[in-house]
Amino acid sequence: MPDTAHSLNKATAWPKQGPDGLPCYPMVIGGEYRAAADGGWFTTEDPFNGRSWAMIARGREVDATAAVEAAHAAFETGPWSRMTATQRGNLLLRLADLVERDAVAIAEIEMRDNGKLASEVTGQIRYMGAYFRYFGGLADKVQGATIPSDKPNILNYTRLEPLGVVVAITPWNSPLNLTAWKMGPALAAGNTIVIKPSEYTSASFLHLMRLVEEAGFPPGVVNLVTGFGAEVGAPLVENPRVARIAFTGGDEAGARIYEAAARGMKPVSLELGGKSPNIVFDDADLDQAVKGVVSGIFAASGQTCIAGSRLLVQDTIHDDFVARLVAFVAEARLGDPSDSATQIGPIATRPQFEKILRMIEMARSEGATCVLGGEAASGAGLGQGQFVRPTIFTGVLNGMRIAQEEVFGPVLAVIRFHDEEEAIRLGNDVAFGLAAGVWTRDLRRAVVMSERLRAGTVWVNTYRSTSFTSPFGGYKRSGIGRESGIDAIREYQQVKSVWIATDSEVPNPFVRR
Repeated sequence: MPDTAHSLNKATAWPKQGPDGLPCYPMVIGGEYRAAADGGWFTTEDPFNGRSWAMIARGREVDATAAVEAAHAAFETGPWSRMTATQRGNLLLRLADLVERDAVAIAEIEMRDNGKLASEVTGQIRYMGAYFRYFGGLADKVQGATIPSDKPNILNYTRLEPLGVVVAITPWNSPLNLTAWKMGPALAAGNTIVIKPSEYTSASFLHLMRLVEEAGFPPGVVNLVTGFGAEVGAPLVENPRVARIAFTGGDEAGARIYEAAARGMKPVSLELGGKSPNIVFDDADLDQAVKGVVSGIFAASGQTCIAGSRLLVQDTIHDDFVARLVAFVAEARLGDPSDSATQIGPIATRPQFEKILRMIEMARSEGATCVLGGEAASGAGLGQGQFVRPTIFTGVLNGMRIAQEEVFGPVLAVIRFHDEEEAIRLGNDVAFGLAAGVWTRDLRRAVVMSERLRAGTVWVNTYRSTSFTSPFGGYKRSGIGRESGIDAIREYQQVKSVWIATDSEVPNPFVRR
């Protein structure tokens, strides 16, 4: 393996080549490109061909601690602490330009790491630039207030101040894109950050860190620690110098993070799982609704938290709509994610691939009817990858596990409903509340459904749209807090109330004013 020296003068020295020929991707702590303190590495695999293609530094608690200390020093005493909000914003604007410049190169790395279609991941990386640009522009426009006081001779105003060190823990399905959702508002608010990506998708972060350096961020403002949750993620969450945790991932991991953060009285933002209903009424444009349903569950091979994995179809159109849907999805092309003709790529990780197949068998055992797919796919053009055929189950009852548990794969559960009230009851009858879709031409119905569905995002006659301008987050077990939009920057600030007396004398000290 390459040497474990903690400091290199130039980022271009990485990734180094190990003796087995695989490139080795380091951590970045305090502006230094580092191997793990104990020299540990682990492999990452290409989900299309099944081969190991890179080595990632395997951080431990000592590395996590070093990253937090670097971020803390940058926040307390480094040049970052003396920058104005406008100066911080200008750095984010510069980073936006650099990300857009290198979007194709970054996307190639990420595609190789998680198997997402090149067309989608390239668009996501470019859109990262829009996130950084939005929050760069917002940095000096979020203001405190002067408060009209009921007390005489008092000036009372509020300041919005950063929290300190933020830890961002990101998932494997959209690693850099979801990092931008946290990194943009955290930095715009004046915090420093330690990023811990999924162990399955860490390689592209090295390129991001190079751009952070090129943009001119001071050392220690943005830090990268790679490795496994128990070995490096947990020490980051529990470190007393960490002021806030931002996590995207499964609800069980989110619950553990929430519990650990509570012991340290740390605020959290948790963007967790979903079992979102996509509801089609009989007055909808059915051909457009079919495309919306496909986008909701089969795009990104179903590996999205907002997947519309429960399709609720009004009974008057159920059979017709399912037939149209099956015919459309049956033509979807599986294949190499780098091929522009591919519509469905591989499952990103081996454990997730195996879980999806177990969930499919579970649905069969519950009595659901598989009308499409329901198996792994292999053969010409599919490499040695982890492919699951797009799968549709009908005859699903909302109490079945396939209707209640997140699959995180290309598996759709179709549920009949009779009327509006039943659609609302079924849509809300789940532990999650991340998103919902409604397909109707009735304006009254669109408004009523958007009001009564218990979800953080409701789409009407569209699905899977997000923007840096609009808040995103969940109800119920789908999470806490909001990302994107002006609401996001407030997640990373705290309010200070300042009282200045203009009296020439202090009044009676034994009486509270």
